[in-house]
Amino acid sequence: MTDAGGSAGPIGAARARYAPGTPCWVSLMAHGLTATQDFYGELFGWQFQPGPQQLGPYVRALLDGREVAGIGQLPPDRHLPVAWTPYLASDDVDTTAETVRLCGGTIGVGPLDASDAGRLAIGSDPSGAVFGVWQAAAHVGTTVVGVPGTPAWYELVTYETASVRKFYETVFGYEEEESVVSADFDYLTLHVAGRPVAGIHGVGTALPRDRGPHWTTYFEVADTDVALARVADLGGRVLGPAQDSAHGRVATVADPEGARFSLIQGPR
Repeated sequence: MTDAGGSAGPIGAARARYAPGTPCWVSLMAHGLTATQDFYGELFGWQFQPGPQQLGPYVRALLDGREVAGIGQLPPDRHLPVAWTPYLASDDVDTTAETVRLCGGTIGVGPLDASDAGRLAIGSDPSGAVFGVWQAAAHVGTTVVGVPGTPAWYELVTYETASVRKFYETVFGYEEEESVVSADFDYLTLHVAGRPVAGIHGVGTALPRDRGPHWTTYFEVADTDVALARVADLGGRVLGPAQDSAHGRVATVADPEGARFSLIQGPR
């Protein structure tokens, strides 16, 4: 992981268009849209605005009128895992989708237009980790970063970095930097134009069998311990105690439907 907010720009900054490969949006598909809005609204102080509706009921989460993330409703007959999915920016989602296929990944949704907001696809890497691809039009993506309630970092948790690094490098043009913390710590930081934007963490057999490889979103909070108590009060689950790291105080939680995400309080 890098510094919270370091991938996105100055504190409280509004974003212009994202460079290709940069995580630009994160979206959750849940079963109970209203209850999910209530949980995240109370936890992060989000307000909500409807649309676009191409994939069914969908709302955009706002902080002080600026877009942070999206929440959609799964159809009743779709028993899919409830999870936060990061979207990686592309200048041409159709070309990116074809490259995903050519490099051993799959495309499960799209490419398709989301009204005048942009064009998207949802796919998975060769290990099965799901991600989205976003070609911006009217909707750039997350427009405020560096403050509590906004995405701070994105991390792929997988078996080993060697098995997927070539895929992401080829599809999104990432530059790479290995983190040498110890001989058994397998971590790769992905860069766009010299800036860290995401990480790949190889955890080997420690990867939960019931989850498989997956992307994790870190949301910034003012106080991790206070946020953990709030998660529990709101019906979510704390999946492990908060831990101090070089990048801040971190903990992993799940919302009432089981969608996992991490909280990070930057160093003081």
